[in-house]
Amino acid sequence: MSADPPPAPAFDELIHQPTRLTVVAFLSGCAEAEFRAVREGCGVSESALSKLVSTLEAASYVKVRRGYVGKRPRTWLRLTPEGRHALAAHLAELQRIAASATALGAALEQTPAGG
Repeated sequence: MSADPPPAPAFDELIHQPTRLTVVAFLSGCAEAEFRAVREGCGVSESALSKLVSTLEAASYVKVRRGYVGKRPRTWLRLTPEGRHALAAHLAELQRIAASATALGAALEQTPAGG
């Protein structure tokens, strides 16, 4: 008697990539953050963050606001409601996978050796 195979993970491929996930998670903790704070907080280069933000903005996960502080240009980033939903769904899927694997491991512990 074999168990049904587990369902394929339903990851959000856009934010599954570790650096994008880190940035989205960082932004989920605040209403808005300055580009520099995100770069430093996530440990990424300016060019990498710029490319990543462009990808997330194209998907409507991140909103970019540009302005000035005094005479210095600044860029602020915020997670959109769509981005927050995508992160929540992605994290729920990771939790589902972990719970399923834990349950499978526990069931194997209870199975007598040899079948």
